[in-house]
Amino acid sequence: MDWILLAIALVIILGGAELFTNGIEWVGEGLGLSEGAVGSVLAAVGTALPETLLPLIAFVTGGSAAAVKDIGIGAILGAPLMLTTLAMFVLGVAVLVFSRGGRRSTDLDGDDAVILQDLGYFLAMYTLAFAAGLIHWRPLHWALAVFLLIGYGFYVRRHFASPSGDEAEMQGETEVHQLHVWRWLSRLKKGGLPAYTKDSPMLPSYVQVALALALIVGGAKMFIVGVDAIATQLNVSALVLGLLIAPIATELPEKFNSVLWVRRKKDTLALGNVTGALVFQSTFPVTLGLLLTSWRLEQEGLVAAVIALVAASTLWITMKIRGKFQAWLLLGQGVFYAGYVGYVVSRAN
Repeated sequence: MDWILLAIALVIILGGAELFTNGIEWVGEGLGLSEGAVGSVLAAVGTALPETLLPLIAFVTGGSAAAVKDIGIGAILGAPLMLTTLAMFVLGVAVLVFSRGGRRSTDLDGDDAVILQDLGYFLAMYTLAFAAGLIHWRPLHWALAVFLLIGYGFYVRRHFASPSGDEAEMQGETEVHQLHVWRWLSRLKKGGLPAYTKDSPMLPSYVQVALALALIVGGAKMFIVGVDAIATQLNVSALVLGLLIAPIATELPEKFNSVLWVRRKKDTLALGNVTGALVFQSTFPVTLGLLLTSWRLEQEGLVAAVIALVAASTLWITMKIRGKFQAWLLLGQGVFYAGYVGYVVSRAN
């Protein structure tokens, strides 16, 4: 029953994220924002909501329950681990599949300046977060939380100020899909409704965004309850389950956009979708952990952070030397993830 509850919670979270992204895009359209701002900023907020709200809700509603806070910390630490290892492995598989018959190269030839910048920011920010997990001094944690937020602001400013960032932004611009709530109302009304445009009333957009937030918050609460129950049932650390389950459920599905970009040979977008998420995950969610918990990382969390840093360093060094990634290198990143799973299993036995 607990596993069913967990599955339902994940469906609710992902469904809420889809509603939010679609709704916030139309809010941006109605406010007259540029397509780049809508696609690269507002839509990015929507795709980041599940993995950001999950630890936030765990910290705020968990009270003094250590297991619930462990789930939140696990979600924060698990995302970088998954992105530097499993997500890269998925990209490697996609490259090999789409390169059959000579449809594309077996190399991912993304913009090295963009990828090096993303990986460099991640390594710097996440190393600080790792160090804070070893130095248990609250003033340092608070100061680091402020520094991480400022650092992310500089990263965003630098990203959009560079020509490469502008090119990637333009490539990522896509037509906004019809507002979901409007489409549903159109089916209920005889004869349907006219197409929803930026000149239509904005109230349906706001209603959809509010509904999406309610679904994500409710689903996150269900997810936390489910993981806590399963951890107790299996006698496994809630931190470990948070590390392994939460990122795969909330982050990995969104990274399948990169698979589509690999097929279309848009390698900068494919890689940037992952490396940009790494920068975000090393700042905002970590800031929540620094401010709302004691940020005392247990052994499983420390090992996950070290593996993520080693895996990211491997990518950075390769891009610095070769200027591209081979598919086989990306497949090798999966070894890091398999190694961590093996480590967790060995400790559980």
